[in-house]
Amino acid sequence: MNVILNGSATTVSVHTVEGLVAGVTEARRGVAVAVNGEVVPRSAWPGAQLREGDKVEILTAAQGG
Repeated sequence: MNVILNGSATTVSVHTVEGLVAGVTEARRGVAVAVNGEVVPRSAWPGAQLREGDKVEILTAAQGG
């Protein structure tokens, strides 16, 4: 399936937000996801199905100083 991930066309083999996040980052805290401009709560990740052409943004919090 083809999606737009963080602005880049990407082919993925997973069909849920949870699966996509697991493939992108090992972080389990400080991660936010939006699909087609709508924030997906973490509790909904396992059941949130991705569809062909979805625009997905995965953001991780960064500490700095």
